[in-house]
Amino acid sequence: ALRVVRCGGSARYGARAVFTADSKYLFCASGDFVKMYSLATEETLRVMGGHADLVTGLQLNPHNHMQLYSSSLDGSIKLWDFMDGIPIKTFTVGSKLLALYVVSSCEDSVFVIIPKSGGRDTFQLVQVKLTRAAGQDLEAKELSVVLDGVDASPKCTAFGREAEYVASVREVNLQVYFFKRKQLNRFSISAVRTKSRNNLFTCVACHPKEDCIATGHADGRIRLWRNFCHKKEYTYSTLHWHHDAVLDLAFSVEGMSLLSGGLESVLVLWHNESDCRKDFLPRLGSAIEHISVSSDGALCCTLHSDNRITIVNSNLRFSKSIQGLIKSTVVKTGLVVDPRTKALVLNGEPGHLQFYCLQSDQQLFSLDIVQRQYIHQAGLNQTDLVKVAFSAQGKWLATVEEREEATDPELQLKLWFFDEETQSFKLNTSIAMPHEDSITGVCFRDTDELDDDSLILVTAGRDRVFKVWVMEEDTDPEARQKVSWSCDFVGSYHNYQATNCCFSEDGSLLAVSFEETVTVWDSVTWDLKCTFCHPPGKIRNICFGRLTCAKFLIGTTDYGFLCCWNLLSCALEWSAHLNVLVLQPDPLSEYIAAVSWLSQESSLFVFKPNEPRPTCIQRNLCKEKIHLAAFVPRDKPEAVGSEKYLWLRRSQLFFLTEGQELMTLSTKPLDERLTPSSKQLAVEESLPVTPFSLLLGKHRHQQSQEDVELGMLIVPNEHEQSSPVVKELLHTPAHVLPSASFLCPIFINSLLISKQNQRAEEVADVVEMESEKSEDDSDEERDTAEMEQDTSPVELWGGATCKLSKSQERELRKIRKTDYSWVSAF
Repeated sequence: ALRVVRCGGSARYGARAVFTADSKYLFCASGDFVKMYSLATEETLRVMGGHADLVTGLQLNPHNHMQLYSSSLDGSIKLWDFMDGIPIKTFTVGSKLLALYVVSSCEDSVFVIIPKSGGRDTFQLVQVKLTRAAGQDLEAKELSVVLDGVDASPKCTAFGREAEYVASVREVNLQVYFFKRKQLNRFSISAVRTKSRNNLFTCVACHPKEDCIATGHADGRIRLWRNFCHKKEYTYSTLHWHHDAVLDLAFSVEGMSLLSGGLESVLVLWHNESDCRKDFLPRLGSAIEHISVSSDGALCCTLHSDNRITIVNSNLRFSKSIQGLIKSTVVKTGLVVDPRTKALVLNGEPGHLQFYCLQSDQQLFSLDIVQRQYIHQAGLNQTDLVKVAFSAQGKWLATVEEREEATDPELQLKLWFFDEETQSFKLNTSIAMPHEDSITGVCFRDTDELDDDSLILVTAGRDRVFKVWVMEEDTDPEARQKVSWSCDFVGSYHNYQATNCCFSEDGSLLAVSFEETVTVWDSVTWDLKCTFCHPPGKIRNICFGRLTCAKFLIGTTDYGFLCCWNLLSCALEWSAHLNVLVLQPDPLSEYIAAVSWLSQESSLFVFKPNEPRPTCIQRNLCKEKIHLAAFVPRDKPEAVGSEKYLWLRRSQLFFLTEGQELMTLSTKPLDERLTPSSKQLAVEESLPVTPFSLLLGKHRHQQSQEDVELGMLIVPNEHEQSSPVVKELLHTPAHVLPSASFLCPIFINSLLISKQNQRAEEVADVVEMESEKSEDDSDEERDTAEMEQDTSPVELWGGATCKLSKSQERELRKIRKTDYSWVSAF
C-alpha cells in the first residue's frame, strides 16, 4: 500500500535532542524518524524508522547507554540498539504519547504524557510499566496516574533531584509531586496580562543536585523556586534579560549554571543563579526552541525554529551547525529541482535560496540572492525572493525578488550563470523593474543547451503582459560579461492579467494563461496559435503533457475544474470537477500528479492526459493544505509491486505542507532495514584508531588501486551474495546473536548445494563430452531444432517451462565456445 512518509523539514524541536554517553553522536526526532548525527562530521549516520506517526520523545536507557527509548503519537514506545539501527522491543501503550521521561531509579518503567480519557485538551502524566516478557512486540497496558492536568508540551514537566519529585507547569499553576511522601503541592501566581507583564509559564527545569526549580515565563522572566516542599513557606527569586517569552531552560550537569533561550536567537548562560553574572552567545539565526546538555557537560545543543541544530562548547563558544531543510516564513518560490544536484531548491534564510539534499537531509549550500541585511522586525516590508527557475541542464538560474509596497513595488530580475571553476552561481545580469507590477510566472524553454542562442526565458506579470528574454553578446571589449540578457518580445491578450506560463516538451509552443483564458504561442515567430477557455473561474495552473501525451494541455481553475485540451483538434478532450491546488507533471513519464483540497483534507490523483480515469487515487493524504509539490528523478528505477504505482518507478513525488513539512510517498514497508552503507559508516566511526587499523586501511586502499590499474573485474560468488544467513552472521552484533548450536545447522544448510543444481551440472558435463561428429549434424536436424525453439506467448511470460532438446544444447555449446574477445577493444 502507498504510505505517506515525513522525510524532512519536520520540527526537530518536537522533542529535546539527546547526546550519547561519549558525546560523539546526537539523536533528534524528525517527523516519524529518529535521526542520529555524527558530531565529528555533521553527517546523518542513522535514520531509524518504525513509528507510524510523529516522534515525541527521546531518552537514553539509563541502565544501558547503547540503547535508546523513543515515543510517538502512534501510541508506542520503542527500545533501539542505535549502533545497529534496529528496534529491540516495541511496547504498545494504546494512547497518544506526547512526551517521554526516563529515570534511573525506575528500572522497568517510564513516564509519559497522554490525553485524559473523556477530557478535551486535558493531559496526564502517567507511569508505564514495561514488561520483561519474551518477544519483540509487547503490550504495556499497566498505567498509573502521577499528575493530572499537566501541559502537553514536554518542556513543561521535569524530574527533580534523583527523581525524588516531579514538577509540572501549566498556565499560571505549578505542581510538585513527591514520590516517597506521595505529597502534591500546588502553587499559583497572579495572571497579570499587560504590555510589560505576562506571568504565564512556558517551561520548567529542575536542579540536578539541589531542591531548586527554574521556570520560564511569557514576559521573559525566569523564576527560581526553593523550599517548595512546604505549601506556604516557599520562596522564589527572579532573573530577567529576555524581552520576549523564555522558550526553554536547562541546568548544567553539576547545576552551577543555567542556560536559557528564546525568540532573540541568543543563548544566555547565568552563573551561580545571579542576575549580575551572565554570558551570551548571540546571532544563532532563529528562535531557540530546545536546549540539551551532554552528560559530561562538555557540549550543549540548541534546536531552533527554522530546523537548525547548533552545537556549543561548555565555554559558550560556537562549535558546529547541522542544517536540514531550513524553514522560512513563507515559501514563495515553490519547490524547484536543481538539474545538476537533484536537490530541492526553495526559500531558505531571508533573502537566500537553499539547496536541500534529500538523501542526506542536509543543506548543500545557501545562495544569497537579495544581498541585503535582513532586519528582524515585524511590520517591515523587506525585499524577499518570490520566483525561481532553472534551465534544462542547470546552467542558468533566474530569480525574482520583490519588495511589496502599496504604491510603488520594487522588482528585480536576476540571471545567474553556473561557474564550473568555483562550482557556484555567479550573477550575470540584473534587470530592475522588468515588469510594472508583480511577476506571476517564470520559465525557461527546455533545450539541450548545446547552443546558448536557443535559450529563452519568459516572465508573466500582473501588468497584463508577458516578456521574452534572450541572450546577446556584448561587443564592448572591456565588458566583464561576454553575454547578457535583454527583452526580445512583449505579448498580451485583450489587456488581461497574465498568471502562468510554461513551454511544451520540445520547446515549440508557449502557453500563457490570461485570467480565464489559456493562449498558445509559437516560440519561433511568437504568433498566437489558439486559445482555450473553460469558464467559470480563473486559470490556476497549466502544464503540457509529455512523451506520448505531448498533444495535450492541462489546466485547473479556481472554481474547481480540471481540464484537458487537445492541441491537434483545439477542443476540450475531457474535464473533471475537482478543486486542484497543485498540478505537477513528471519530467520522465506521461504521469501528472494533482493534489486537491476537499472536506478539510488533501487527496492525490495521478493520471495520464490520454486517460481520463486516474491511475492512482490516494484519499486523506494530509490534513493540511498542500500548495507545493515536485517530482525528483531517481538515481536508478525502483521496483514497484503494483501496476497502479508505476508512476513511482522513475521519479519520486515530494510535497510541502502549510507547516513546511516535507513529505513523500513510499510503497516500502514500515519496518524497512537500513542500507548496509549507513550501517558500515557508523560501525567504522565507532572503531578506535589504532596502528593496526591504519596499516590495514592503507593496505586495502593500495589493493583497490592495483585492481583498478590492472583492470581486474572481481566477480563475487553468486551463492555467497545471495545467502541471507551469511549476511545476518556478518552484520549482526555478537551480543544479540542466538547461541552457536542454533546457528550452526542453518549456516551449514545455507552452504549445501541443492540436488537440482547438481543435476544441471551433470547434464552440462554430458553435453561437453559429446563427440565432434555430433556437432556437425545435418541442416535438416538444425531446422528441426529451430522449429522446436518456437514457444507460445504463455511460455514466454513464465506460464510453462521449456526443456531444451539435444540439438538446442549443441547450439548453445557452440555459442559458448565462440571467442568474443574482440568486443573488448570497443
